[in-house]
Amino acid sequence: MLLPFFRRHVRTHHLDIGVGTGYSLAKSDLPNDTAITLRDLSPSSLEAARLRIGRAGARTIKHDVMTPFPGAKCFYSISLFYLLHCLPGPLEAKGSIFGNLKHSLRPDGVLFGATILSCEAGHNAFGRKLMSLYNSKGIFGNRHDTQAGFEAFLRKHFGEVSLQREGCVLMFSASQSIDR
Repeated sequence: MLLPFFRRHVRTHHLDIGVGTGYSLAKSDLPNDTAITLRDLSPSSLEAARLRIGRAGARTIKHDVMTPFPGAKCFYSISLFYLLHCLPGPLEAKGSIFGNLKHSLRPDGVLFGATILSCEAGHNAFGRKLMSLYNSKGIFGNRHDTQAGFEAFLRKHFGEVSLQREGCVLMFSASQSIDR
């Protein structure tokens, strides 16, 4: 379900944030003329993703997603796949990311992603134990991440918001930036 969701939203000038291994980009069968920018705080993740996608023209930018990113509205799509639940801090801090990113998105662009919600989402016993362990070790920071919370922050910054939940995973897309 994640890969079809990614393929449906990725556009010709794309920014991938929190790149991980580059799996989604590598498996998306993107046209050769798709311009890709990879943005992450980890140089090793940037290099691993760049190598995996195998595109000579892919740009890499080391940058913390929690801070504003300078630049004009130049991306047709921006993705945040399995990043938000790994970020430390309250949901309010994560919600501010959407306000920062809308300034890098073209007026007709789309912001999309997926995140794992808190235990409130109905994890099974194994999932609750894993969530507790990952949150205590700082691997995850999603103790208070709820669908309603993410929806509120997305709607604060975007006119069109779509949410789809599969189990404990929230997939979202947002477009038509609201200037505030």
